[in-house]
Amino acid sequence: MTETTHTHKHSADTPVWKRLDMAWVAIIVIPLLVVMFDAPQFLPTLTFAGKAILHTGVFIAFAVLLVGYLKATGAEALLAKAFEGRETKMIFMAAALGGLSPFCSCEVIPFIAALLALGAPLSAVMAFWLASPLMDPAMFFVTAGTLGFEFAIAKGLAAIGLGILGGFTVKLFAQSVVFQNPLRKAAKPSGCGCGPSPFDGKPVWKFWAEASRRTTFRETVVDNALFLGKWLLLAYMIEALMLTYIPAESIAAHLGGEGLKPIALGALIGAPAYLNGFAAVPMIDALLLQGMSNGAAMSFAIAGGVSCIPAALAVWALVKPRVFSAYISIAMVGAFGAGIVWNIIA
Repeated sequence: MTETTHTHKHSADTPVWKRLDMAWVAIIVIPLLVVMFDAPQFLPTLTFAGKAILHTGVFIAFAVLLVGYLKATGAEALLAKAFEGRETKMIFMAAALGGLSPFCSCEVIPFIAALLALGAPLSAVMAFWLASPLMDPAMFFVTAGTLGFEFAIAKGLAAIGLGILGGFTVKLFAQSVVFQNPLRKAAKPSGCGCGPSPFDGKPVWKFWAEASRRTTFRETVVDNALFLGKWLLLAYMIEALMLTYIPAESIAAHLGGEGLKPIALGALIGAPAYLNGFAAVPMIDALLLQGMSNGAAMSFAIAGGVSCIPAALAVWALVKPRVFSAYISIAMVGAFGAGIVWNIIA
């Protein structure tokens, strides 16, 4: 459940600068800056970004159609199944479904708040929270199109593994002061402007029989296509600039080679550098081309995905700082472990 589309509407009184989509602004500004400071690089930058978009186009198309289908059918209702039964089963189910759900962190807040308020174990919730920002159907196909299916599959497995690690860590230390009374006093089972929780009811797989579901499908496909296209176009422009202006030997010196240092640095750099899951994929591709080790790439992807703003805010909004700190700490340990494993087998 990465940060999929989310449309924020502004009132007529909202200042113009707040209405601007900064990603689109950057897409316009970057070529202008290139023209001003290095005009010969203008066409190569646009050509590189355009070819990259075309290369991943089939993956983007499949991803947005799949997400539209899942939203239109109401398949997110299946997430509730992860929080039924014995605690151990809940942890495994929550980690698995967290890594598959195509819904944004904001939509999950009312669902998770209600579960915590009703007494669902924090261990299962933590498993879901840790796995959910790292992988979803759209992220899988975008990652596969740029970094290869092997990396996409490995990241998906790492997401589930991280969720399981977090779930059992919380279960083991459930009686410690860190995880006692985890909810903020202000946390209530209410939303963040996204509307009612989408986790009620049963999926309707033949969604095309209902006009409202057909509308949901159409709007979701359009929104996701614009969202992915915007962020990937921006990311490919940045990738072109990285390949041109950042010395490969500098990347190789710090993030390349064998040993644990590049993997640890990948996790530490990934946390603050990771603004958007989809935009991070071309960034990782550029770093790999410049000498970043496979393990560092995986630790970068895992640590950054969990600590990115949409994912982190979903956790921060509901639990106390000590629980949030545990969330980040488990993510960093899991990212480091995933990097080590991928460095060995890649």
